[in-house]
Amino acid sequence: MKKNIGNIDRTLRLIGGAVIVGLGFYYQSWLGAIGIIPLFTALVRWCPLYTIFGLTTCRDSSCSTSSCCSGKGHVHTS
Repeated sequence: MKKNIGNIDRTLRLIGGAVIVGLGFYYQSWLGAIGIIPLFTALVRWCPLYTIFGLTTCRDSSCSTSSCCSGKGHVHTS
């Protein structure tokens, strides 16, 4: 699995996942379990949907469009 989640995306997934899980506990709803998905993808830094659609928010040296890699949180397509 090649990493395809950048730092900003990872942070947003961690916060969003924690909020969803927290709301699930607060409202005593199983829907809070959905928050596990963004937490998991943030921890492994890999999103299967990004792979399917050829997206990445990870800026690294192997970026195929290195001329535009300024680290502004943009999204690359393959």
